[in-house]
Amino acid sequence: MEHEHWPFFALTITTPRLVLRYPNDDDLFALAAVLADGIHDPDLMPFIEPWTRAESPELERNSLRHWWGLRAALSPDEWHLPMAVFDDGEPVGVQGIGSRHFAVTRTVETGSWLVQRAQGRGIGKEMRAAVLHLAFAELGTVEAYTGAYDDNPASLGVTRSLGYEANGTELRAREGQPARMLSYVMTRSRWESRRRTDITIEGLDPCLPFLGASVDRDASATLK
Repeated sequence: MEHEHWPFFALTITTPRLVLRYPNDDDLFALAAVLADGIHDPDLMPFIEPWTRAESPELERNSLRHWWGLRAALSPDEWHLPMAVFDDGEPVGVQGIGSRHFAVTRTVETGSWLVQRAQGRGIGKEMRAAVLHLAFAELGTVEAYTGAYDDNPASLGVTRSLGYEANGTELRAREGQPARMLSYVMTRSRWESRRRTDITIEGLDPCLPFLGASVDRDASATLK
C-alpha cells in the first residue's frame, strides 16, 4: 500500500557493490544511528551547512527532520532524493540527487556523505556512479552538477575520476571564514563515453511524474 501512494519507496539502484534505495522510515532511523560513527575529521567541514556540528541526539533528530522535509516538499518543480546507501546490507551513507524545474532544464545536482569507516574503499565513487546512471540513462538528464571545497580531496577525487569537467570556483562563507568552492559539470556526452552496463534500476516508472520526467526516455535523451 505504501508503494501505491508513495512509489519512491520501491525505487532501488543496484550496482555490483552497493544497493541504493529511497529510504522508508526504518531506513532513515538506521541512517540516523550510524551518524555517531562520524563522517569527517572534526577539524574540517566539508558541507555548505555545518549540520554535523550538532551533538547527539540533536544530530539524529535534525537529520530525520531534514529527510522528512525533503519527502514532504517533493514536487515536479523541486525534488531531492536522499538515496540510502547499503554496503553488504549495512547502511553507510546517503547519495543525494535533486533538481529544480527538471522538465525544463534536464539538469540535476548531487551531494553525499559516507561514514568514515566506509571511506577509502571506492564506495563514494560507486554510489555517485549509481545516481549518474539514474540521471542520464533513465531520466534523460543533459548535465549533472556537483561541487566541493578545495580542502576536500576525497570528494574531488571521486568527481575527477568519474570524468567531470571543471565549471568554475567561488568563495563562500564557511563557519565564519572564507572557503573556496570548486564546481564541476558532467555532460551527457562525457557520461556516455564512460557508460556502465552493470547498474540496474527498479521501481522508477511510477515516480517519473513526481519528478517532471517522462517515460519516453529516448525522446528526453535527445536534448542537448
